Amino acid sequence: MRHGLISESQEADRFSEKQPLDVFKGTDHPDLEKGVAAISNVLKTLPMRPGVYRMYDSKGNILYVGKARALKNRVANYTQISGLSRRIQRMVSQTRSMTIVTTTTESEALLLEAQLIKRYRPPYNILLRDDKSFPYILLKEEGTFPQFPSLQRHRGVRRAKGHYYGPFASADSVTLTLNSLQKLFLLRSCSDSFFRNRKRPCLLYQIKRCSAPCVDRISDADYHDLVVDTRDFLAGKSTNVQQKLVSSMEQASDAQNYELAAVYRDRLRALTFIQNHQAINSGNLSNTDIFGVESRAGLVCIQVFFIRNRQNWGHHAYFLNHVDDQALPDVLQSFLGQFYEDKIAPKDILTNYIPSDTEVLEEALSSQRGYKVKFHQPQRGDLKKLLDNAVRNAKEAIERRLAEASTQQQLLKEMVDLFHLDKMPDRIEVYDNSHIMGTNMVGAMIVAGPEGFRRNSYRKFNIKSQTINPGDDFEMMREVLTRRFSRLERSDPDRSSGEWPDLLLVDGGKGQVRAVKEILAEQGISDVSIVGISKGPDRHAGREHFHLVDGSEYALPPNSGLLFYLQRLRDEAHRFAIGTHRARRAKNMTASPLDDVPGIGPTRKKALLLHFGTARDVKNASLPELEKVNGISSAIAQQIYDFFHNSPA
Repeated sequence: MRHGLISESQEADRFSEKQPLDVFKGTDHPDLEKGVAAISNVLKTLPMRPGVYRMYDSKGNILYVGKARALKNRVANYTQISGLSRRIQRMVSQTRSMTIVTTTTESEALLLEAQLIKRYRPPYNILLRDDKSFPYILLKEEGTFPQFPSLQRHRGVRRAKGHYYGPFASADSVTLTLNSLQKLFLLRSCSDSFFRNRKRPCLLYQIKRCSAPCVDRISDADYHDLVVDTRDFLAGKSTNVQQKLVSSMEQASDAQNYELAAVYRDRLRALTFIQNHQAINSGNLSNTDIFGVESRAGLVCIQVFFIRNRQNWGHHAYFLNHVDDQALPDVLQSFLGQFYEDKIAPKDILTNYIPSDTEVLEEALSSQRGYKVKFHQPQRGDLKKLLDNAVRNAKEAIERRLAEASTQQQLLKEMVDLFHLDKMPDRIEVYDNSHIMGTNMVGAMIVAGPEGFRRNSYRKFNIKSQTINPGDDFEMMREVLTRRFSRLERSDPDRSSGEWPDLLLVDGGKGQVRAVKEILAEQGISDVSIVGISKGPDRHAGREHFHLVDGSEYALPPNSGLLFYLQRLRDEAHRFAIGTHRARRAKNMTASPLDDVPGIGPTRKKALLLHFGTARDVKNASLPELEKVNGISSAIAQQIYDFFHNSPA
């Protein structure tokens, strides 16, 4: 149930961070008074129990998700205006209602808070921006051929039966390790359907990355031995595997079977490569995650290292948003709650800051995993060196981010001068179209800002209009922009969401710029800057011309940093448009006329194709012939017949 008051919308921009703190002191500000009143109304019914609270603005949008050991005490803090930071005062000024959920323990509240933050991504919470699932290596032991387990990469929900090893920091780490594991253990990596239909060994066997169990080039017993060796190695028992390979190589050499000895030698080299790559700084740790937290110039970076079975599975850097007035232990606690919401926490976690409410966090993670999870802040020895390495990496990541941001800011300033913009653009939208001779027409939009590409904001548009002439780029752009801005006008008429662009870049010259200006004018939009990018003489990259709505045209020196940046934007839009077009074309290539017949699902479609052979034969079949198909009733047969014979298609 939602508590509190609902009133008119208030613009968040009125409460800019640039405003002096005095504006928010006391409760004499009208919006602040309304927020405090809404919170005070909720306080009347709050219990002294653990739970989670959500704050909403006047439109019903979630502003913040928080957890508390005692809800009444925690929420009461928001009514003490003088003790709040400017950012939290602004949040209170926008609050018009709250939702309360009580829990049995504080650890349950912590887990629920993390789930809600990841689901709703409230603007006033510390957000874990990179929300990808980490890749794993899967030794899959189920399927049609369980006696021949496969070794493959895996990302997402762990439904398949088998052993999972990871997480790895990146797909590159998995690829590198998998390639070496294939050389070392020769386990298959193919699907069951591919395995079933092989008549001769595939290329992986030829390059000595598979033992070809599909065509009996290895016995079941020998393949089982390879599986056992793989499990031992990935479980950290690499010494046993190494000794076994050395012994086998010596035996083959003593028997003067030098070819086999060379095979074992190559496998030993692969083993040594993996050990050297993964043992960097791992020490004697078994299963441990290491978090190095560093803050500088308003940026907070958390560098994560993954140690599994005494092997280093790589590292990853996270940059957090909305942490301006947060202490680093609080930031770390919020981050860890979200980080481990869908990942397996190891027994030991090293950090250079002990997160706030450590006991609650340990209890929550331990209850999830079924074993004791413990945080450590080492002060000396090898563990301290490992932690210092993570912190140093976090510092270097921040330095790189600041250097990139400085360069990006300079480029945007140059863009303001070149294109006569009113302000430095915060949101740049780039549009492109793709088709082949007018088929599978798509439009694409990419978004960039001061921090780089915003891939979560990319959009694709399947061209729906049936009146567009094949390959008419102007009409395709008209449909894309009309759909884009009409939807934006409906969802955000007061332009407070940050989704409105400051600059539109289109692939084309004066004609495209003029057309885009007319399209926007038809929708009453005249304050968005438009720039066209066209290839220069001979269509050579590096000689692009830039066209403005006033008819002026510019070119940049071939070594200009701004030129390289604008080319990157144009090329990224082109890449995204082509990828979208290819995906649509591939889907259409596998489409069947039977897909459009009402009431025909995969089972009936399969029965029809098995009976007639092709979709064309189904289309040309008579009603009595359709009725003979297993699983097709007289009514369904009549429906299929009517669809093909009465439809305009």
